[in-house]
Parts: sequence; structure tokens; C-alpha cells
Amino acid sequence: MLKLDLTLPDWVRVMRIIIVGQGPFGDKVLAALLRKGEDVVGVFCPKDKRGDAMATTALSAGLAIFRPARMKDDEVRETYLELGPDLVILAFVTDLIPESLLDIPPLGTICYHPSLLPRHRGASGINWAVIQGDIRTGLTIFWVDKGIDTGPILLQKEIEITPADTTGSLYFNSLFPLGIEAIVEAVDLIKSAKAPKVPQDDSLATYEPPCDDNAAAIDWSKPASEVYNLVRGCDPQPGAYSTLNGEKVRFYNTMLTETTEETSPGQVIGIDAGEVVVALNGGALKIGKIKTEKGAKLVADEFAKEIDLKVGMRFGR
Repeated sequence: MLKLDLTLPDWVRVMRIIIVGQGPFGDKVLAALLRKGEDVVGVFCPKDKRGDAMATTALSAGLAIFRPARMKDDEVRETYLELGPDLVILAFVTDLIPESLLDIPPLGTICYHPSLLPRHRGASGINWAVIQGDIRTGLTIFWVDKGIDTGPILLQKEIEITPADTTGSLYFNSLFPLGIEAIVEAVDLIKSAKAPKVPQDDSLATYEPPCDDNAAAIDWSKPASEVYNLVRGCDPQPGAYSTLNGEKVRFYNTMLTETTEETSPGQVIGIDAGEVVVALNGGALKIGKIKTEKGAKLVADEFAKEIDLKVGMRFGR
């Protein structure tokens, strides 16, 4: 009787995995893969508090953990070679991964990115999707190459951006948990040799810089929808800002509303329980929380009381 050899290649049955990451996302990805019984042979995370959660999880699981100053340091490559990974997973990485590391794992390196690539390449994909008024976004797991977010797509998940969404709500309510699931799914696809490599269409690509204070200043003369998109796209970080008496003030928990008042954009037109209302060009902005550079984030009407903000006063001065 003919006997069939159904033995799978070693890399299908067991993959040696390195995880590089930081923060709660990196920690939850590590925990999810450990629950699945994956063979994690090394964990790389930053030396500072960004890496503490991952380090704690890795140590409790008895894993080898490495906290280099920079991923391009020579000892990182040496450690990679010693660990002999089949696959490397980048689970929220802000450090640059040198090309010399990409050639080591035979199955490649995959990365989580919180946008529907090739749209919104760069460090702030969620922010810019909201700021630019997109009505849908998502996440991409892609194969890393030497470019910035340019590698072939393994899988994508798409979600809606509602008018009330902020960068924070999209990430914590959707893109964070979906991202963990997507990485686990991607690993399963790679193990079963079913993981696609779909080239990105560079003609559809956009790249934006980090969403920092260079992008977060409010221009009150712009249409109401653009101001609102900027504010919610910068919520919670970096916080869209204007000035009052020469000091930066940042706005959070906002809502776009209509108004019949004909008032100069940026002017305070209402102070009510829990909110300050500011005139826009074609509407009004209800602000739930406000923060100065040195102060704590306050409910808007409490902020108004603290600094004696009055109806008729104007932001942007």
C-alpha cells in the first residue's frame, strides 16, 4: 500500500519569531501570539517606559528580551543572527529598521500600519485620514522593504470614519484591537504558505509628515469643516491649538454645529455647562476640554472660569 508523506516543512509547523514593538499595542500583540503558542525567540523594545509593558510580559514568559538604544546598532544584527528568526514582526515601531536586518529572516519582516496603504504612508496615518476628511480608513499588514511603508500588502482591514470620530477613538476602539487580530491572522497565513504579496499602487500613494505642532495650528479663517477635521484629527495628540493672550491653548472633545450668529471666526459665542462655543467660518465649534501648555486638561467651562474667559473674547491673539 502506497504511503503518503504528509510531513510539513519545519517552517510551516513552527516558525521562530522575533517581535519588535513598544507601548500597549506591542505588549498586546506579544501576549496574543503567546496565547496562540507561537515560538517567540526574542523580543526587542525601547529602553525607556515605552518598552516597559512588553518587557514585563516577555520576562514573565521567560523570553529573551533586548532593549537596544537603536535598532541600527551593530549588536542588534549580531543578536538577530544568533536567534535565527524565520519571521520578524514589527508591532508599533518608531525606530528605523536598517535594511541589513531585513535580509536575515528567510520568511521576511511584516509590519502593522494604521492606514489603507498606499494612502497615508508615514508616522501619522490615522491623524491625516481624519484631518483630510476621509470617510474610511483601516489598517495594513505589509511586507517590509527598504522604503517607508512601501512594501507589498499582506492583508488589510477597513473601517468607517464617522463625523464624530477622533484619532483617539479610531485607534483605541477599532484599529488597536483589529490590528492585534490582523497580526495573528497574518502569522497564520504565513505558516500555511498562503500569505499574499500584493504590490502597492504607487500612483495612489500619499505621504504626510508626522502630525506635530507644525500641522496642529488652527487657522480660523478656513471653512468650518476643515477646522473641525483638524481638531479631531489632532485629538488626543498633539492637540490642535490656537492662542489666547499669547499663550497656546489646545482643544479636545469637540463637535461641529450650526449657528445663526454672524461673528468673526475664533470668537467665543457661548459658555455653557461643560462647553465653550467658538464661531467658525460656516458653523461653530463646541469644545469639551481645553488645555494650556503648562496646565492640566480641563472641562471647557471650568477652564473659562479659571482664566476669566468671556463671550466676545477671541482665540488667535
